[in-house]
Amino acid sequence: MIGPIEKFMTEDHVRLDALLRASSGGDDDHYRAFRGGLLRHIGMEEKVLLPFARERRGAPLAIAARLRADHSRIARLLVQSPTRALVDELCGVLEGHNAIEEGPDGLYATCDELAGEDASAIVLRLAASPEVPLAKYYDGPLVRRVK
Repeated sequence: MIGPIEKFMTEDHVRLDALLRASSGGDDDHYRAFRGGLLRHIGMEEKVLLPFARERRGAPLAIAARLRADHSRIARLLVQSPTRALVDELCGVLEGHNAIEEGPDGLYATCDELAGEDASAIVLRLAASPEVPLAKYYDGPLVRRVK
């Protein structure tokens, strides 16, 4: 059975994936909504779920460092102007990343288990996460492509 945290966060993955697939690879409405939504989603994980899990366990989750490294890579990609190649790269990164968050051994199921009866309260905190203000794209010499 899927818990409320996993349901909420997985539904957001589905929404974000659809926006990215609908993107033209240019700065269209779909890509802007994807970019803002993904940054908000990362914020929910970094500011709510990972700290919650660390607090409940008394130690960080084993996958926390990997998730943070992925989040950093994704954020660096989102700085750049969107192109078809960038959209394809994001699809590949997110496929692997989402796999470690979803499913019975993923971040979301772990948080549901740790939360127990408090899971609905965590979902309310996630839902209340603010939108992220978006900066202009940057394609200058400081952009590093990290694979």
